[in-house]
Amino acid sequence: LAASVSHKPVLNGGDGSNQHPSQTLLDLYTIQKEKGTLENLHVAFAGDLKYGRTVHSLVKALKHFNPTIYFISPRLLAMPDYLLDDLDDAGIKYHVCEHFADCLNAVDVFYMTRIQRERFPDPEDYEKVKGVYVINRDNIEGKCKDDMIIMHPLPRVDEIATDLDNTRYARYFEQARNGIPVRQAMMTLSLEEVHTGDK
Repeated sequence: LAASVSHKPVLNGGDGSNQHPSQTLLDLYTIQKEKGTLENLHVAFAGDLKYGRTVHSLVKALKHFNPTIYFISPRLLAMPDYLLDDLDDAGIKYHVCEHFADCLNAVDVFYMTRIQRERFPDPEDYEKVKGVYVINRDNIEGKCKDDMIIMHPLPRVDEIATDLDNTRYARYFEQARNGIPVRQAMMTLSLEEVHTGDK
């Protein structure tokens, strides 16, 4: 709405449970930096895929890089149909799983999200699914690729155990740090556009 009436650039820093494009830029930067490519990766998204705006935006971006995607969630929090239709139209392969053990050995990037209490219109629905997915050293080590990376848009609640924080898989703190230069670049480009437009 702001962008439709503004004559100046508008940066979307997350709009409710819809999209989060600025997070997607830092996520893509993190994946490129850690994996050396964005092409042909196997990417798993776990947790709240219905209300998770970071997931919505990243999936839309990844479809340009021929990924294979795994969606891991309770049915109550499944990926919205319009985004799956978008992947179908683009010819992107994806799988719907109820547990991460079903695909862990194939995954290059594991993107975990928290179950967001504030997004649920019915508190009882939240109680049904809270804590449904928790990854820790015991349930992933020896079951995933040695070079798999774990990402998370943060903050976390209990879905990633702290015993993973110092492992070779954890990239969520680096991911958060990468937000600084990426968002600086976005602001710089926007300010340059404003300045150029004022001349």
